[in-house]
Amino acid sequence: MAFDSLSDKLQNIFKNLRGKGRLSEADVKAALKEVKMALLEADVNFKVVKQFVKSVEERAIGQDVMTSLTPGQMVIKIVNEEMISLMGSETTEIALKSGGEITVVMMAGLQGAGKTTTTAKLAGKFKAKGKKPLLVACDIYRPAAIEQLKINGQKQEVEVFSMGTNNSPVDIAKAAINHAKMNSYNVVILDTAGRLHVDEDMMTELIQIKEQVHVDQTVLVVDAMTGQDAVTVSSSFNEKVGIDGVILTKLDGDTRGGAALSIKAVTGKPILYVGMGEKLSDLEQFYPDRMASRILGMGDVLTLIEKAEAQIDADKAKEMEQKLKKADFDFNDFLEYMGQIKNLGGIGSILDMLPGMGIGGQIKGLDASATDDAEANMKKTEAIIYSMTPAERSNPNLLNPSRKNRIARGAGVDISEVNRLVKQFEQMKKMMKQMPGMMKGAKKGRFKLPF
Repeated sequence: MAFDSLSDKLQNIFKNLRGKGRLSEADVKAALKEVKMALLEADVNFKVVKQFVKSVEERAIGQDVMTSLTPGQMVIKIVNEEMISLMGSETTEIALKSGGEITVVMMAGLQGAGKTTTTAKLAGKFKAKGKKPLLVACDIYRPAAIEQLKINGQKQEVEVFSMGTNNSPVDIAKAAINHAKMNSYNVVILDTAGRLHVDEDMMTELIQIKEQVHVDQTVLVVDAMTGQDAVTVSSSFNEKVGIDGVILTKLDGDTRGGAALSIKAVTGKPILYVGMGEKLSDLEQFYPDRMASRILGMGDVLTLIEKAEAQIDADKAKEMEQKLKKADFDFNDFLEYMGQIKNLGGIGSILDMLPGMGIGGQIKGLDASATDDAEANMKKTEAIIYSMTPAERSNPNLLNPSRKNRIARGAGVDISEVNRLVKQFEQMKKMMKQMPGMMKGAKKGRFKLPF
């Protein structure tokens, strides 16, 4: 995640605080000086950092903290609360009209921020909420944008309204809303043109759309990897066009993540969603409290559960539970569950959401290299299973020494690796037969594969 480096540094600072029986004012100020440097290195806005540290210090040096039994924990609690406040305190959703009324959402942003893909992701979110969205191709300057929107709309099973590149964005938006009224669509999402940088022509075009069409929500898409530029862009759009919220993309990348901690404080506008990957399902509702927990190494179990419930088919989970009770599952089932682990973002992503298991936690010696090893073992396991014949996957009892040798050659591994997987697989069958209740957690994503 974008905050891995910041999380690591904050965890080390807090570890030192926890180790002290009592805290002096000097201890708190020294720790907050380190916190300040960590936030600045994460590309958090300087004025935001200054106010944040001041707020924490005023509360942390109070009598109730200094005389408490666990002053270090109290300071961490204050940092957590102030960080939540910094990012907006409450979760903000895009306001949608009820009934058959049409909500018009205008998407804006610079080229390269992932606006068109995010627009399609958002349509998928609305559809999942029972809405009937219509995507509208208003970017007439980049023909590839229209095609991209059509492809992603098809994947999301959402209609895309397009009039090509010979009509003005205002006329396209007007026609799209009429089309929506005649065909019972209740959310219209306008994918407007992006630019390489903020310019007057782009701003004027967006203003004209808002003057000619009743836009209910203006959503800005910004790239988290651009750091403070993302905050500057948000401020410019808000001042000139007016925005209702921000979607921050590429927060899963190797970036410092300071924009997420600065945008609300600088613009006064909330972060609505965050993009956590390239798949059309990789758009997460932004929860300030959950994000603060992840940054401080406290995990985000609620988001993990929600992702698991969205990704894991309840009927398949029930079917698998029955198979496990009878010890009747095979390597095909094994592959399916590895696929579900991938859909949840992989082992590293899952561990990041567990308390103390993020990059800063390093519980029981688990660190980034251990996570990489686990991911590598998953790939190796897949290679071995894919080297089996369909009959061997369905009936592991067929795996005699000669077959195992052939599988090892096909997977490019030593035969000992094949033997190890088969042995673990058999142990897993025995364990699950004895403990059928374990699979009751499958729907919650608690099914553990023995890698």
